Amino acid sequence: MFSTFTVTARWLMLSLLCIPVLAGIIGVVFPAFGYFPAIGEVQFSIKPFLSFFALEDMMTMTGLSLFTGVGSTLLATLGAFCLLAFFYQTRAMQKIQALLSPLLVIPHAAAAIALVFVISPSGFFARLFTLDGSALVSTTSNSLPFDAYGLSVLAALALKELPFIVLMALSAMSEPSIHSKLTQYTRVGTSLGYSRIACFFLLVLPTLFPKIRLPLLAVLVFATSNVEIPLILGANNPSTLAVAVLHWFNHIDLSMRLLGSAGALVQVGVSCFALCLFLAIERGLSVMGQVLMVSGRRHFADRAVKGASYAIIAAYIVLVGAIVYSVVTYSFAEYWVFPAMIPDGLTTIHWQTLFSTISQPFINTLILGLLTSVSSIVVVLMALEAEVLRPGKKSTMTILSLALFLPLLVPGVAFLYGLVWFQQLFLQSATWFHTYIAHMVYVLPYVFLSLAVVYRRFDPRYTMVAQSLGKTPMQVFFVIKLPLMIGPIFVAWALGFAISLSQYLPTLLASGGAIPTVTTEAVASVSGSSTRLTAAYVIVQMVMPLIGFVVAWTLPRVVYNPRKTHRLSSKDEGHAIDINHEAVKHREGNHVAE
Repeated sequence: MFSTFTVTARWLMLSLLCIPVLAGIIGVVFPAFGYFPAIGEVQFSIKPFLSFFALEDMMTMTGLSLFTGVGSTLLATLGAFCLLAFFYQTRAMQKIQALLSPLLVIPHAAAAIALVFVISPSGFFARLFTLDGSALVSTTSNSLPFDAYGLSVLAALALKELPFIVLMALSAMSEPSIHSKLTQYTRVGTSLGYSRIACFFLLVLPTLFPKIRLPLLAVLVFATSNVEIPLILGANNPSTLAVAVLHWFNHIDLSMRLLGSAGALVQVGVSCFALCLFLAIERGLSVMGQVLMVSGRRHFADRAVKGASYAIIAAYIVLVGAIVYSVVTYSFAEYWVFPAMIPDGLTTIHWQTLFSTISQPFINTLILGLLTSVSSIVVVLMALEAEVLRPGKKSTMTILSLALFLPLLVPGVAFLYGLVWFQQLFLQSATWFHTYIAHMVYVLPYVFLSLAVVYRRFDPRYTMVAQSLGKTPMQVFFVIKLPLMIGPIFVAWALGFAISLSQYLPTLLASGGAIPTVTTEAVASVSGSSTRLTAAYVIVQMVMPLIGFVVAWTLPRVVYNPRKTHRLSSKDEGHAIDINHEAVKHREGNHVAE
């Protein structure tokens, strides 16, 4: 019975990952080819595409999307590899991981708004480099942010993507089989006179890269189709293609949805072209790497990599310090004239205004975050347990692995609008359900990736001993496995909560604006509220996911205390972890004696 339930959960997870995406793609393809019965269009045609390609700014919008997406991904990847090459297998790597980990959970909208406070013409750096009222750096129409070339968007995306790439690489490198292999490679390379950096690029990276290729491609698709950061930091006329599609779908004229659907499919093409370009660059660099590997060079631009690594760490420290100072000061500033570094007075009126209006968005955010994160944990745990009780065929596991990255590899603007079209046809009034499904599509993959490595590493000897004591698979799961993995489970929950909190486009489209959250209100406040109130929103956005991780780090010590559990009596066989250890040792001793 329990094994059947776990298999059902595996298929449920596969359905939650695939059905909304595929339905959304179908829902956006029909209007893109002129079929939209809501406005009387029942004949298929290519008029929407003709209208799109006739736009004067079409090339500029697609070019901006391609430039910011590919440029930020390449820049973040290069920076991540420089950090790993110089700090890998050093004590400083743990400190760098501790520095970058909190940046990973900060919502993209909050990061973009925070950057406005420090790089705008009246921001922190402009104040810092202004002498006697005259700026050392001139501000023009192309100055950051909102520059026509998308440089501010590119920089913001790279800053957000780099921590994710570093942490994904460290996660892959920590797998026992890969870790031992990479360690041996490094030792052999070092013994042959190669520098640590050369060993990484010539020996470690070729083994590591296939393990993180899919996450890198997901980052690239996200960067080319992101809405929040270009909407906040990018130019408005013309904007990136994803932002233009957002405006077309939200236009009061419903016929603009045909143009928006065509633009969404073009966005898919832009993302596919970016993927092909990235893979071509990867292939070229791979050939260059093979040439360098046989060239006999013992160094690999060591000084440049070292300088870039220190520069990246310094940039993050300076940016984090400037953002914290600017945002906190703005949220309490009474009157802050340029170029003063300190406001004239402090007040709490902005926080009072925030507290009077944020109650409903805050409650909605908590409800959505808790629902999606908890249900994702349950579904993922059951699906992972199904791998143990009823291992699927190789084809099934391949489909599941691809399905995990399907929502991440398909641009959100391509299927979310189509998903809304389906939601308007079926269960139109179920706003909360539609928003919940839209969040689950993005939360499930990250929760699964967070738990899969830990779950698959679980020592099977615990299960063998429990079953030898007469325990059923369900008892083994709830009494043995869950207590031993309570820490990773809470961390995966906190990650899912943070991902749900950061969802702007899924919340806005699936709810039609009927369910305001902290993120949607923060983005809206950028153009409609005071700077000081926006700063308060940004602080709330940053603090909420951090509180989730603090709970994840502290609560397991209260829920499950290993020392206390190890003192349990032998009568409670289900909780007797000590006895299980002794039984395993005894069985191994008998096997050796035989």
